[in-house]
This record gives sequence, structure tokens and C-alpha cells, in this order.
Amino acid sequence: MSKPIEYFYSAHSAYAWLGSARVMEVARAAGRRIEHRPMNLRRVVEAAGSVPFTERTPGHRAYFFGREMKRWAEQRGAALMEGMPTHHRHDITLPNCLIIAAIEAGHEAGRLAHALLSAHWTEDADLAEPATLRALAEREGYPGAALLERAASDSVRARYEENTNEAITRSVFGSPTYFVDGDMFYGQDRLEMVERALREPYR
Repeated sequence: MSKPIEYFYSAHSAYAWLGSARVMEVARAAGRRIEHRPMNLRRVVEAAGSVPFTERTPGHRAYFFGREMKRWAEQRGAALMEGMPTHHRHDITLPNCLIIAAIEAGHEAGRLAHALLSAHWTEDADLAEPATLRALAEREGYPGAALLERAASDSVRARYEENTNEAITRSVFGSPTYFVDGDMFYGQDRLEMVERALREPYR
């Protein structure tokens, strides 16, 4: 049986949003399951020795969160709101744990993750707000209240910590990061390479 595509990301990540539909498409075409591994991106970036985006130069931020995002949105056919989401610096624990709660409850996580990413980057949704998360989950047919309760459980929080620690151990340094049979691909701009690796592994 083929291994799943391991998908490390955060529910508020711009580039995870830009690649969200495409990674699901690639996985379906290859007949592979996606193993969702929501992680604490801020801890992962810090552990990798990267400078937080808030501390980078205005020019760098304008390119990374401006021109580059707009080009990829056009390339992927994904919508983006103008400017950064108002709530982008809010705590990212709850939305990531909501996705893990859905996995633990036996639900398919891709549609929920896609909905959270989309709402943050197209509707300016505050993903740290429980009422917002409940509404988004229920809009997609998930049991929002039950998942929110489960997201606060020790088992979900432990899994979130495990995902984060594993990402650090495996030298993940950003979101999204995909592993195909142990081979790491960073960034949604590598999805065409992921597609190739699923068909024919790189030497």
C-alpha cells in the first residue's frame, strides 16, 4: 500500500491556501491519501533560524505577501483579498487543533482545512475566534460544536505538539511542506515536482 503524502502546514498560511486545491487534485490523480499535519508554524520558523516575517524588510514583505502571492493566485485560480488579513497575527492554535480534532473524529480533513484557509484569505475570517470556526465548520457540514470541544482536549493538543516537534526534527522550515515517501518538498510552487515524484521518484 502506498504511503500518504505528508502535509505539514498551518491553517492561516497564505501559501498553503494557494496550494490547497492543487495538492488535493494531485493526490486524487495519484491515488494517494493526504496525511494532514497541522503545526505551529511560528515555532517551526523560529527553530529553523529564520527571521520572523514581521521583522523582515518592508520590501521583502511587499514581495512575499504582495506581488508573489498575487501571481500565484492568478496561476492557481485562487481568490485573495486585498492586503493582509486583519487577524493574521492572532493565535493559530485553535484552527490547527480543529483540523486535528476532525481527523481524530474520523472526518476527512481536506475540505475543512481548505475552508479555513479560504475564509482567512478571502473573507478576513478571524481563525482564533471559536464562533467563527464553528460557523465555518458547520457551513461545510462538520459538527462544529463537537469539534471545538474536542480541539481543546489533551489528545488533540498532544498531537499538535507532536506534529510541530516532528516538523522541527525533519528540518521543515515553512508552510506548506510536503513529503513524498520521505522526500521533502517545500512550498506550493513545488507541487508540480510533488506530482512528478508520485509518478516517478527523483534520483
